[in-house]
Amino acid sequence: MPQTERSTQFPSRLVGQYALVTGASQGIGRAVAIRLAEEGATVAINYFGHVERAEETLALARKASSDRGHGRLDHVVVQADVASEKEIAAMFETILARWKRLDCLVNNAGFQAESSSEALDIETYRRIIDVNLNGAVFCAQKALAHFVARGGGGSIINCSSVHQIIPKPGYLAYSISKGGMANLTRTLALEFAGRGIRVNAVGPGAIDTPINAAWRDDPRKRGEVASHIPLGRVGTPEEIAAVFAFLASDEASYITGQTIYACGGLTLFPEFRENWAS
Repeated sequence: MPQTERSTQFPSRLVGQYALVTGASQGIGRAVAIRLAEEGATVAINYFGHVERAEETLALARKASSDRGHGRLDHVVVQADVASEKEIAAMFETILARWKRLDCLVNNAGFQAESSSEALDIETYRRIIDVNLNGAVFCAQKALAHFVARGGGGSIINCSSVHQIIPKPGYLAYSISKGGMANLTRTLALEFAGRGIRVNAVGPGAIDTPINAAWRDDPRKRGEVASHIPLGRVGTPEEIAAVFAFLASDEASYITGQTIYACGGLTLFPEFRENWAS
């Protein structure tokens, strides 16, 4: 469905679920939090540095729940630096003290920084790995411990990227973090499948979010980006959020250990659309 014709009528597949979305103050994280709320889930909106953006997400999630007839669900904003094990532990303690249960963890927090690999600042490298990959590991550990202790399964959905399989020169740390996300997803999925816990990932392509500020508001650069995408346009955060909602729902009950690429065809090697190699 073209983005201009996107339907506003969603199913209510997540009624009764409690979900934590990390990095939910803007971009894909915000869209995921709102979509989960639209489908009936109660959502914890994690943020690190911009409480006002997180509060905006909270207001939008509340409106989404209300508009869909789910009432005033107990959505909450919770601050934590996901690079910190201590802050993650405090975040989970806060959420579980309030809700008593968690059904879905969305590991979305992440960022990137451009640098030639030989000049990559080591502290920047460590920060990207700590936020993008180690943070997902720490959050997954806490969620898994809760799922196992209460029984009944659960779901973890990692926000990866097409760059878990497509190299991204000049973004070494980001590429490594997303490559690691692939095996994090598969390893946890295999380890916990017997306990009814599903672990999957979504791999977005070029999406209209703040992380892509370098081209999103420049018509020429945006056109260059779109020219490499088989579907001919960049994606919207809402289109990515729809995939997360599906994976969180019982409609995906037989899916685990998978990365679903929502990328407009970027993983199809678009430079081979014309047969220049044979």
